[in-house]
Amino acid sequence: MLFSEIIGQADIKERLRRSVDENRIPHAQLFTGPEGSGKLPLAIAYGQYINCPNKQNGDACGSCPSCTKYNHYVHPDLHFVFPVKRASEKKPENSDDYLRYWREVLQENPYLNPRRWYRKLELENKQGTIPANESENIIKKLSFKPYEAEYKVMIIWLPERMHQATANKLLKLLEEPPPKTLFLMVSENADNLLPTIRSRTQKILVPAIDEQSMLEALQQKHGLEEDQARETARLSQGNYLSALHFIQTDEQAQTNLERFISLMRLAYSKNIPGLIGWVEELAPIGRENLKSFLDYAARMVRENFMLNLNMNNIVYLSQAEKDFSKNFSKFIHPNNARPIYEELNRTYRDISMNAHAKTTLLDMSIQMIKLLKL
Repeated sequence: MLFSEIIGQADIKERLRRSVDENRIPHAQLFTGPEGSGKLPLAIAYGQYINCPNKQNGDACGSCPSCTKYNHYVHPDLHFVFPVKRASEKKPENSDDYLRYWREVLQENPYLNPRRWYRKLELENKQGTIPANESENIIKKLSFKPYEAEYKVMIIWLPERMHQATANKLLKLLEEPPPKTLFLMVSENADNLLPTIRSRTQKILVPAIDEQSMLEALQQKHGLEEDQARETARLSQGNYLSALHFIQTDEQAQTNLERFISLMRLAYSKNIPGLIGWVEELAPIGRENLKSFLDYAARMVRENFMLNLNMNNIVYLSQAEKDFSKNFSKFIHPNNARPIYEELNRTYRDISMNAHAKTTLLDMSIQMIKLLKL
């Protein structure tokens, strides 16, 4: 992965380059920021740049033996740790057991989010975890000297999913790191990391992709006409994965819109039997899909509030969403916009923490009846 292949993030790229060129590479760094901003590609490109012996114009060369192996994620000094399926005690598993799938998904698109990875693992109804035995795997890999490169690079994706035992052993490694070892952690929710781990890493806050960079990428990478690219860049709000959804025929987005419309209409009409049926239908779709829907619903509430305030220049809706929101936005006003938004976020947090889906969704639905009438 080259820096030049990453969309936008010029300031972050320059900061990372400078740390290498000035020989001031922190041994532990935490990449965090919104989904689709390029945190994981940045970490991979950073490792590639560090270990490329033929750097050119502020980037790795892309063609030397080291870069060739990095391009296929098979460099012997590049290690990955990531959430995997929960296994029984009789059959402990770790990241190495899923490296083939990991490399496949990165080759498809290194802008990775948990939902896409969990689908790859067929974990639609569960979340992955970085198991306790992973710590032994990490220690073993880092106990050897680098095979070919100057640095061993350990990329830990979603460190917030680490088992407590793994986190504790990682803490010891961060306190006394092996020579020429670089830890790059890439987090979707750094607040869920142990404070002691956060305090021992240098934080790299990766912002959403700026609109101009997104526009150019959509034209160059996907061949969009300027008007379509500009509209997609606005709708994506700096999230490259969202931009891809808008480009492609996204059945999930249409499904989420239909679910949102049903929820709002049933709640407004105080149709309790209908809401119970809605919950019964939605609850079994799996935790990650529920989180995707709740995130979508919160976005729709935010955009409809902006419409209500006649702030159309900062509204990001597809045409189908606009058609519904034209009449619906009058029901999202200053008295209830924030409470509805907070209720959806509370439900999202509860689902993330393994709350019972039916109970949580039904409670949220009943609250919607009250909030829509404020």
